[in-house]
Formats: sequence, structure tokens, C-alpha cells
Amino acid sequence: MSFTIAIIGRPNVGKSTLFNRLVGQKLALVDDLPGVTRDRREGEARLGGLEFTIIDTAGLDEGAKGSLTARMQEQTETAIALADALFFVIDARIGLTPTDRAFADFARKANKPVLLVANKSEGKHGDAGAMESFALGLGDPIQISAEHGEGMGELYDELAKLMPEPVDEDEAEDDEPLTEEEAATRPIRVAIVGRPNAGKSTMINHLLGEERLLTSPEAGTTRDSIAVELNWKGREFRVFDTAGLRRRSRIEEKLEKLSVADALRAVRFAEVVVMMMDAQNRFEEQDLRIADLIEREGRAVVLAVNKWDLMETKGGGAISTLRRDADHWLPQIKGVPIVAVSGLMGEGIDRLMQAIQDAYALWNRRVSTSALNRWFEEAVQANPPPAVSGRRLKLNYITQTKARPPSFVLFCSRADAVPQSYLRYLINSMREAFELPGTPVRITLREKANPFAHKRKRPS
Repeated sequence: MSFTIAIIGRPNVGKSTLFNRLVGQKLALVDDLPGVTRDRREGEARLGGLEFTIIDTAGLDEGAKGSLTARMQEQTETAIALADALFFVIDARIGLTPTDRAFADFARKANKPVLLVANKSEGKHGDAGAMESFALGLGDPIQISAEHGEGMGELYDELAKLMPEPVDEDEAEDDEPLTEEEAATRPIRVAIVGRPNAGKSTMINHLLGEERLLTSPEAGTTRDSIAVELNWKGREFRVFDTAGLRRRSRIEEKLEKLSVADALRAVRFAEVVVMMMDAQNRFEEQDLRIADLIEREGRAVVLAVNKWDLMETKGGGAISTLRRDADHWLPQIKGVPIVAVSGLMGEGIDRLMQAIQDAYALWNRRVSTSALNRWFEEAVQANPPPAVSGRRLKLNYITQTKARPPSFVLFCSRADAVPQSYLRYLINSMREAFELPGTPVRITLREKANPFAHKRKRPS
């Protein structure tokens, strides 16, 4: 088991900045506004030769029972329970506050090793606040600047005293490439995206069987893209909850822009994207924009129509209507799997998880060159390419270059003259012939070189 450290402290002391510094990536959103972090976020951290799991938490703050603030506090308490040690962070520039003193008692009661970290200690203004922190009774403060990377050596020295002895290199597993069997069982990366308040976090909580992610009737509760590990009937998944995506014209606050950018990054990192829609307000303009974004990124897609339990009309007729609407509004991913679910009640979850695995398998599919060209010959004979400027287009052959998503190269006489409408015909025909419904398909045109082009015509 990895050694785990939770970063705790009051809001806006630089916990997320320290988290980003230790994981080596800007995973957690950082802003001057207090209370940016709401859900707890885990990452694999490295400090010198030390490797450990780090948990970023919401700022310790008091709130009424059942409020969003109180549930953020519960998330922090869960992180403390999971941790082997704590980084208690204070703002050295501001010095001690009554809140710091109150939560220092909270940290002591956790009965875990605590390292007192005086952040923002760069320059002379941080010394006074660091000296004040001796009064907390948590030991000597470690003066650092998470933003500028100062004091990391001192933090390393103190952390090394707490961590267990590292495994000898000879006993460690070799870093060998994954075998086909290992690749088939590695976690599927899944991003859940959609408009605000579509029920993304509620559904993930139901999958996990716990209140892992904060939920609220208020739109915009989720800010960071939070990754959680999930085992569903023996298959491993890494699921990313993301912030709701609104129209760009409505995004005004800097923090929301950061949240949206984080959600888009999760889409690019994912292998399968579940686009979640509200059953009572489905296929709105923003839904179509999100689906188009996913298709452009070349990710496998599954449509989840959430809050199905609130629909008055259900059954086969309603599902057939969903199918027709999806094919009408999303022709670029025709045949995309569509599942009616209720994240709150748990309806349709089994079907959704199976649809994710099926979409992932299609996304990885390869078609043999012989079968591909048999289909190609039949497709061209059934619907020959149009003449352009009075000249027929000559399509030679097609081959698959890669999967994830299925991508093909079509060799032809004049690549720039092939109409987009004819490419769409070929893609839709291929989807039907090789059972690739809803999977993004890429066809790249390439002109076949003329082997005699370099030879000059001989004089008669």
C-alpha cells in the first residue's frame, strides 16, 4: 500500500498549489478566491526520491449541518481517516488566525503524524507568521513557498523520517511493456460530461456506493475534474467527474473558465466519454455542441439520459423516440449507444456500464485489409464517386492505419476533389458493414503517387 498524506488547513492557504507542486502537474484548480477546492482529490506525488499518495482537501471550515460547507468538511474528515500522515498548512504571511488554532486541535485529535507547513514564506514577510506557528504545538514549522518551490528540501527531510523504508530496487517489479492480456484488463478511462446540474456526480456516487462527490441542487457544485477508481463486476474503471459545460458566452467568472478547461482536459485524457443529458431537457443546443466536441476529439461516446425516473412516459416507445432523436440530432455519431438512467435511484446503471465496455471495444477494433477492400469495392460500385469538373474520381484502395478511434487511409487520384458528402457516405456504410455504431471513424485521403510522373515524354 502506498504511503498517503492529506493536506489540510483553512481555506486559501495554498493547499492546492502544494498538491500541484508535489504531483508535478496542474491538476487542482488554483485561484485567489477562498474555497475553490470542494471535493477531495488524490494524486501520485514525488518529492526527491520519495513516492507517495497525496490528497488535496477542501479548506477546514465550519458550516450548518447538511449544508454544502458541512459536507465539504466531511470529505476532509474522510481524507484524514485514509491518510497515514498530515500536512497542516498555514499562511505565513497572514500568521495564525483563530481558525488555525481551532483546527490545529482537530489535527491533533486525528492521532496521525502531523507536519506543520508554513506556506507563502518567501521573503521577509513570512518569518513572523512562521514563528507564531510554534504556539500551535505541532512542532517546528517547515517554511516553504509552494508556488515558487522554495523549502522543498526541508520538507523532504522531515517527510523522509515518517515514511517506511523504500523497497530495494532489485526486488521492485521490472517496468516492462504491457502484454495484450494486461492491456485488455487495464482500467478504462471514462469522463462524465454534460451541462450543469445534469446529475453527473450523483450517478458516480451511486456507482461507488458512497457519497464520494459533493452534490447539490445548485448548478456548478463540481469545479475540479475528480478521478475515482471503480471496480464494476471485475472490470476496472477510472472515472472522471467534471464541471458542467455551459455556452461560452455565459462563462464570465475566471473560476468557471478554469473548471471548463479542466473538464475539456478530462475529455482529451479519456477513452470513453459519457455525455449526460437531463431527460426533461434533452438534445438542447449545448448538448449538441458537447457531442460534437467529443467526436472531434475522437473518443468513444455513450449517451446517458438521466433523471428517467421523473419521466411520465417510459417503456419501449419512449426509448425508440430517444433512438430516433439521437440519430437525427447527432448524425456524425449515428448509432451511438443511448441509455436511460436514474443516478439517484440507480435505474439503468448496469446497462450503462455494459454500454461503456461495448463502446470501448468498438473504439479499439481493427478490420482486416482484405475484408476492408471487399467492402470498399462493393460500396464504390453501389454508389460511385461523382465527377468533378467533368473528370471521374479514381478511388484505388483503403487500409486501416490505427484504432482508438478506427482510422483509415483512402488512396485516390485527386484527394482535394473528393466531396465531404461522399466521405460521409463511406463512413456510414463502413459503420453498418463492420458494426461500428456511434464510434468516431476517421478517413484520411492520400493521393497515390504516379510512378511515371518523373519521366519525361520521349521525343518522337
